[in-house]
Amino acid sequence: MQTPNASPSIAIIGTGFGGIGMAIRLKQAGYHNLTLLEKSDRVGGTWRDNTYPGAACDVQSHLYSYSFEPKHDWSRKFAPQAEILAYIEHCVDKYNLAPHIRCHREVREARFDEKSNLWQLTLADGNTLQARILITATGQLNRPAWPDLPGLDAFRGRVFHSARWDHDYDLSGRRVAVVGTGASAIQFVPEIARSVDTLHLFQRSAAWVLPKADRPFQRWEQALFAHLPGWDRLYRTWIYWQNESRALAFTRFHRLLDLYAAQARREAARHIRDPEKRRRVIPDYRIGCKRILISNDWYPAINRDNVNLVTRPIDGIREDAVVDADGRRYPVDAIILATGFRATEFLSPIRILGRQGRLLNEAWRDGAAAFKGISVSGFPNLFMLYGPNTNLAHNSILFMLESQFRYVLSGLDALAHRPGAALDVRQDRLERFSSRVQRALSGSVWDSGCRSWYLDRNGRNTVNWPGFTFSYRFATRRVNTADYQFLDPAR
Repeated sequence: MQTPNASPSIAIIGTGFGGIGMAIRLKQAGYHNLTLLEKSDRVGGTWRDNTYPGAACDVQSHLYSYSFEPKHDWSRKFAPQAEILAYIEHCVDKYNLAPHIRCHREVREARFDEKSNLWQLTLADGNTLQARILITATGQLNRPAWPDLPGLDAFRGRVFHSARWDHDYDLSGRRVAVVGTGASAIQFVPEIARSVDTLHLFQRSAAWVLPKADRPFQRWEQALFAHLPGWDRLYRTWIYWQNESRALAFTRFHRLLDLYAAQARREAARHIRDPEKRRRVIPDYRIGCKRILISNDWYPAINRDNVNLVTRPIDGIREDAVVDADGRRYPVDAIILATGFRATEFLSPIRILGRQGRLLNEAWRDGAAAFKGISVSGFPNLFMLYGPNTNLAHNSILFMLESQFRYVLSGLDALAHRPGAALDVRQDRLERFSSRVQRALSGSVWDSGCRSWYLDRNGRNTVNWPGFTFSYRFATRRVNTADYQFLDPAR
């Protein structure tokens, strides 16, 4: 372990859960020479950006938090956006990270210099800096996906993406079009449907929606969590294994998911009176192939008389209306795009150049891949958090992130024995790991035929981890230096 004075310079891009958690663990391990670069004006990542009405987490609060920084007074079983953002800000204050954070510092380019074994970073404002270690924590849900809708630029009303909510625009009494019925829409549509005049909901494909086992925590429960740490740990462990068991259904025993599909159909039948609406909200693909959503008010919102569910494709946008493929016009005052994120475009739009000036996008021309989701051959001393094939459909991503924190620290410890050297994963180890992941994914429910945001433009699943989270933690328990080569500066 290095002493603080000997610690290498470390740059972390992003201040969401990944960047903040990594910084905390680095400081606890004695690495204090670190800088967090944030393109926005404050920390928080996706929980800073997504402020739409009803925004909340779909993972239980006690599991959607750091294991080393438990919060005992969560207000609900599934925390709302503002409370999660406050938790991240609390961690920044408690662990004194503010001196390390540089806001309004968007990274445009990162170039590895083989002569010095340093990363040269160029910022959007033209400034440059260098670091021996580069850690990316940009996440997968940070770049909104804007649909290619002909005529959208000519629309005279208000247009905004759900991830960039326009809080200055009052939707009350307005005619509103919502494009998309994914994870964001199922949260904000029930909220705005109560106040708008008419809501035209344009659905490309239906989502499987299950009830959300949510409720406020009682004060006595919060007190129990605070004063009996063992109870808090036990509750978190119970939630973890309850969620973890679902991996079996996604990866091996797909028939188990049919039980959830039946539950979704029952919920739709219970809440939606119109049989045609009810028919159209039930997907035609296997449950689990796309992200399963949870909500208690989605089906009641669909049932409202002022909500019009449109399943015909959008032909284009006019100055005052949305027009479907049949030529029908839907006059609206505002269009809200709930069209998700560019999740498979990892690290974009940052231009990253490794050894011999090779572009990361070129290395990924056939699909993003990284050794254990963290390292890419030819890009020494670059560690990715929440990289390719580390997303989950059944448990908390923070469990995966904490596994990656430990792996990165192990890599830094290995470098401590080779001052000035850089750590580069071997190409054959990366290819072997990536092949195993893709073989496992080929038998999963995500490979059952639907088109989802898990797949890149080539149809390759570059997003999900195809197994248990505890198997990932075991695989990342330490860096095996045989998987890497040490590179001395090419002076």
